[in-house]
Amino acid sequence: MNNILKLSSISSIMLFMYSGFVLIMSCWFMMNDKSFFIDWVILNLSSCSMKMSVVVDSISLSFSSVVCLISGCVMMFSSSYMSGDVFLNRFIWLVMLFVLSMNMLIFISSLPALLLGWDGLGIVSFILVIYYQNNKSLGAGMLTILANHVGDVMILVSVGILIILGYWDVMVIEEFLLSSYLSLCILIAGMTKSAQMPFSSWLPAAMAAPTPVSALVHSSTLVTAGVFLLIRFFPILEEWNLFSPLLLVISVCTMFMAGVGANYENDLKKIVALSTLSQLGMMMMSLALGLPMLAIFHLYTHALFKALLFLCVGVIIHSSISNQDICLMNTLYHQLPLTSGCMNIANMSLCGGLFLSGFYSKDLILELSLFNSTSLFMIMMIFLSVILTVTYSMWLLFISVCGVSKGISFHSKGDFNIYFNFSMMILSLAAIMLGAMLQYFFLEFELNFFLLSYWQKKAVFIIIIVGACVCMMLCKESYSEKFTEKLDSFLSLMWFLIPLSTYPFVKFSVVTSTYILKSIDCGWVEVLGGQGGFSAVMVFSKINQVVQFKVFKFLIMYMIVLMVITYFIFLF
Repeated sequence: MNNILKLSSISSIMLFMYSGFVLIMSCWFMMNDKSFFIDWVILNLSSCSMKMSVVVDSISLSFSSVVCLISGCVMMFSSSYMSGDVFLNRFIWLVMLFVLSMNMLIFISSLPALLLGWDGLGIVSFILVIYYQNNKSLGAGMLTILANHVGDVMILVSVGILIILGYWDVMVIEEFLLSSYLSLCILIAGMTKSAQMPFSSWLPAAMAAPTPVSALVHSSTLVTAGVFLLIRFFPILEEWNLFSPLLLVISVCTMFMAGVGANYENDLKKIVALSTLSQLGMMMMSLALGLPMLAIFHLYTHALFKALLFLCVGVIIHSSISNQDICLMNTLYHQLPLTSGCMNIANMSLCGGLFLSGFYSKDLILELSLFNSTSLFMIMMIFLSVILTVTYSMWLLFISVCGVSKGISFHSKGDFNIYFNFSMMILSLAAIMLGAMLQYFFLEFELNFFLLSYWQKKAVFIIIIVGACVCMMLCKESYSEKFTEKLDSFLSLMWFLIPLSTYPFVKFSVVTSTYILKSIDCGWVEVLGGQGGFSAVMVFSKINQVVQFKVFKFLIMYMIVLMVITYFIFLF
């Protein structure tokens, strides 16, 4: 076990060193506006050439730096969190393979070769979701991989469409005859990977994985792969007239649905998962508004504070004897002061608190949604979704951290684990500082001078205050007293996306298999196969016995008659 812990610590140190080096390289690339393309020709077939294209630019380097920084913290966290696991060595290699797949997705720009990272994320995420090997995790893993396979099919269709152009390099695709069909396929692929409606149900189900995996998956790797794919394809996607309105409607509906569902959830990990879904909707909304650099800026800041939030959740669950129900948590600020402080930083950053990393990206997205020509209904839905985000964040804070004592009296917690504290402190500093640092690199390439009125400028701050006030009022009353039972079920089950994405397929497969069992396996197959052959043999054997017996009797009688006739002939 010591060797395995040493392996995880060495892995985290290597990831930290790589992250620091790549961060310096990305800053140099941004300041000098440099990009490198490396093409490795694998196969020349007629006019098409299969290439392994690698792009090294500021976006890929900075994203890889963020991914490896969070992965290093997760590996350090796992050294203690998973120390009692028998298969910790397997877990470490799976996480490293997951990080490798994400880096392949980031740096490869050729669409067929990009499938290595895209499918690698899907397969390894399935293995990690079913890590605990029980019925619940298997169901969640199957839902995850089947939803992601829709995106895999769309990528394969896109590869087939791009045969017309004779090349598959994402960075140099121009508008052509079937570019609208290509844009639709890429949009669906990005929606499945980033869990946009109607493919949202797999993201909360993936919480069956260990908490360190959730911190990695829901911050910077699997769920952000769809957003990153749309950012890479953005020059060709924005030429499609339906892209912006379609993506705007889908992303805003996803934000609103996730915000409402999180307010009706009591599972600590699922609340954080639904908050991830809401922020993914905000990134997609930024793309719909035509702001790809602002979308990836929010992707980075969200990755930092969401990984921190998941690590804090992991410490709370680890200290609460694997309890995930927030209604049974209490006075954590007394027993886990460092964890509670880091969780407050992550929560405030999620809400867009002043001068935290989430503020710099989230505030700009909301202000530009006011500045751009967007419908009033969409503006109202966006701001209502932000109010819901503040509401469930404050609800989580009041109930789990500042609530009255409801737990076991003789159970105590403490912030004494150096692995937990070190990883949380690194991400806390990143969540506080990196937002202000990154804005100088991203915003100068994206934003022009724009003006807002006084109340438009104050609108973001006002909705944060409104969300906090709504949460304080809701803390005094139970949700079940305010809504009917059916409406409660509708909102808590993500607008019935969870049963609709699982029950019909399960029922169809069960009914189909039962019909096949009765009509084919126990029907025609048996009639024409073993039992039918046995029955036919038995019938024919009985008929043969009767025929043989009658023939035997006929021959006996014939012999007797012949002998009698012969006797009388010789006698006379």
